[in-house]
Amino acid sequence: MSSERPSQGVWNRRVLAWAFYDWANSAFALSVLAVLFPLFLGAYWSQGDSGAEVTARLAWANAGASAVICLLSPIFGAIADAGGLRKRFLFILALLGSAATASLALVDAGGWLLACCLFAVASIGYYGSTIFYDSLIIDVTTADNYSFVSSLGFAIGYLGGAVLFTLHVVLLRDPQAYGFADAAEVVRFAFVSVGAWWAGFALPLLVLVHESPSSTRVGAGVVRAAYRELRATIGRIGQYRNVVVFLVAYWLYIGGVFTVITMAVNYGQRLGFSQEDLITALLITNFAGFPATLLYGVFGHRLGPRPGIYLALIVYVIASSLAVFMSEVWHFYAMAIVIGCVQGGVQGLSRSLYASLIPAEQPGEFFGFYNTLTKFAHVTGTSLVGLAAIFTDEPGWVLFALLPLFVVGGLLLTLVRLVRAA
Repeated sequence: MSSERPSQGVWNRRVLAWAFYDWANSAFALSVLAVLFPLFLGAYWSQGDSGAEVTARLAWANAGASAVICLLSPIFGAIADAGGLRKRFLFILALLGSAATASLALVDAGGWLLACCLFAVASIGYYGSTIFYDSLIIDVTTADNYSFVSSLGFAIGYLGGAVLFTLHVVLLRDPQAYGFADAAEVVRFAFVSVGAWWAGFALPLLVLVHESPSSTRVGAGVVRAAYRELRATIGRIGQYRNVVVFLVAYWLYIGGVFTVITMAVNYGQRLGFSQEDLITALLITNFAGFPATLLYGVFGHRLGPRPGIYLALIVYVIASSLAVFMSEVWHFYAMAIVIGCVQGGVQGLSRSLYASLIPAEQPGEFFGFYNTLTKFAHVTGTSLVGLAAIFTDEPGWVLFALLPLFVVGGLLLTLVRLVRAA
């Protein structure tokens, strides 16, 4: 490995190679995680089963993958901190995720259990590789450019996911015109194309990004040390009551945010909306979300992050409450677009608010715990939906079950004092 320092500029091949991994894996996040897997799970792999059963399967698949990543995050974090192996582990996890995604094309009708297992493996590859991807930013640019380069990755990822998903939408609108027998064959092709896109666009990072060498060996001792450090971090965070209050609030409402993202298509499908309407709504949402998130950032910069978070939570409270009464497809379009305009903003402003509360001298340690808690929140929200699906077959009431996460999380946020811990 090269020990060369990263270039001082921001427009160079290392930065672009790094950012293009976001282009690579965002295809999975949009096409598979948010849209095609939930759609195919209900229409093909679980055909003939009740809507509540499909909802529960999707919820538990997401919860299971998030739980595994929650457990593995400290180990991956220790490997990333040690250095020298980050690209290797990123690529292994990316190949695991892309192979599992492509393998979904081979699952026959009725094979919901195998499909859920492959989806969980692909999700683990997606979330796990992101831990190493994030840590490699220090090897492609200097500290004064982190914000710009990080935003560049986000922007390229947004665009990359939309480009491939647009192709899938075009093919689904008229499969026969493009040589496909039916929509199911297009979806199978989409799984393969996402897997190839993900693995292929990961190659520039593997070839062009040179990570800093490290003398630290990764072994059983590092793994044990990772969990010891996590326990120590929890103890240190517990000393700051204000930070703890924020983290509890964040854990609640961000679990709801993630669950809405992953369950939206399943919800619309159970209401009887066509796959064309569901896909189009999510595509519009993706394109609308990028400029909206930028404007949300300006709003947060001028008025502070907490008012912006409140605005987003109000939107989620209203959406969860009105979900019980949704009946027309235009209701779904409206909800998807409005939520798409705040979902990126609430995540970005939450990170900004947290950064302003934690001790200035311990950002790495505190943000490591923040990322682990985020994965744990994913388990909470999807598990809640899975439990709700056991007790009711009404899709609106399943989303209504998320309401306490937004309400209680928002109320706890009012108790947070806007002062940095010392």
